[in-house]
Amino acid sequence: MITLNCLTPSVEPKVSEHMPQIIDMIEKILNNGYAYIVDGDVYYTVEKFPEYGKLSGRDLEDNRAGERVAVDSRKKHPADFALWKSAKSGEPFWESPWGPGRPGWHIECSAMSATYLGYSFDIHGGGVDLVFPHHENEIAQSCAACNKSDISLWVHNGFVTVDSEKMSKSLGNFFTIRQVVDIYHPLALRYFLMGAHYRSPINYSIIQLESASDRIFYIYETLHECESFLNQHDQTVRKDSIPPDTANIIDNFHNVFVTSMSDDLHTPVVLSGLADPLKSINDLLHTRQGKKRQFRIESLAALEKSIRNVLTILGLLPTSYSKVLQQLREKALKRANLTEDEILQKIEERAAARIQKEYAKSDAIRKDLAVVGITLMDSPNGTTWRPTIPLHLQEQQNNAP
Repeated sequence: MITLNCLTPSVEPKVSEHMPQIIDMIEKILNNGYAYIVDGDVYYTVEKFPEYGKLSGRDLEDNRAGERVAVDSRKKHPADFALWKSAKSGEPFWESPWGPGRPGWHIECSAMSATYLGYSFDIHGGGVDLVFPHHENEIAQSCAACNKSDISLWVHNGFVTVDSEKMSKSLGNFFTIRQVVDIYHPLALRYFLMGAHYRSPINYSIIQLESASDRIFYIYETLHECESFLNQHDQTVRKDSIPPDTANIIDNFHNVFVTSMSDDLHTPVVLSGLADPLKSINDLLHTRQGKKRQFRIESLAALEKSIRNVLTILGLLPTSYSKVLQQLREKALKRANLTEDEILQKIEERAAARIQKEYAKSDAIRKDLAVVGITLMDSPNGTTWRPTIPLHLQEQQNNAP
């Protein structure tokens, strides 16, 4: 998670270390008349909570017995759920006022969040599959323990699919983060995940990860070139003046960011919004017209700062542009099953072929590298290489409907 630039949680509580708090909450629910005891089990009475179903939009009568939970004739209502389950042979158990047992599936979340955040807090998250019954039951039991319990925002993320099928171990299409970041940079994975709205399903595929990797290489390469250029120029010569067209690009980007993030964290629109300020930086750095622009240095500094601020908030800002670019190259070499020395040798062979006017051989070398995701770039200073989307995947992308 650290490699993905995720902030470390302030607290990571364990259920086994919070049995007193869990038992205390169950006692409050019992004392408030929202639960009953049967043979050492404690069940929540859903009919006592009129708002049951408000999160999922389900009516109580829709909760038929046998769905998600086994039918238990001892329950007053089929939708009643366990707060405490009596000990069964071979299972871990803890002592409680109702006998040895363990917590139900839902109560630990309410008890631990109440311990560290109180009964009312801003945001509660989880997968879309937890809306019912897990989060619905959390609301019911927390409100039964404290009638002032309130969560301001419930956020639920969509599923990850693989080639349009739901990711699951049973289908054999299950990937761990460690497996993915072994061959793709963690920030490429983060960029890919932010390329879809968090509530939408997202399709994991090689072409999607290759596209994300290619895009962040372009972003960091542009910012690295901008940073290197600015470091070569005396900061004191800059005036506090930005041309109107540059100011408009920065303002539009800022407005897109604020509007999109305020609209339920609409990150895909923000990522698309990076295009204009990045293009402007490249124009100022590399085009003949851009190099002649008045207040060129001031414009570059302002554009780089605006992008850096947004990437920081999105968790996409690396500690070093040059370091992450090198890491992206190393991942590309691993995917291509090549070493940098082998690529440099290919570049020399191609240069020799061009001198000999063997253009077919020169083109074949370039294409062979493009097939495995390495593109060659010619300039007056020589030929360099960078990662790219493998040729067959580019063709697949271009032919997509």
